[in-house]
Amino acid sequence: MTALPPNGPDGPDEPAPLSDRDRAVLAVERQSWAGPGAKERAIRERLGISPTRYYQLLNALLDDRRALAEDPVTVNRLRRVREARRGRR
Repeated sequence: MTALPPNGPDGPDEPAPLSDRDRAVLAVERQSWAGPGAKERAIRERLGISPTRYYQLLNALLDDRRALAEDPVTVNRLRRVREARRGRR
């Protein structure tokens, strides 16, 4: 019987890949939304979570290097938006 390396199946330096849910969150952010409420409806229908939970997950993803590697355009755009909002506070 072969034991797995201590930090995951890909070795000590390889982080686990993004989950399907994390990829789905990024996919929602890649889309544009027409009209108020459309995005929130899609979050509930596609992901089965509340918009509040969605934004908590999204914010954590913006700090995750795996998300940056998966979708650098979306993650960098959202990081810029987040920083602009922080700058206005």
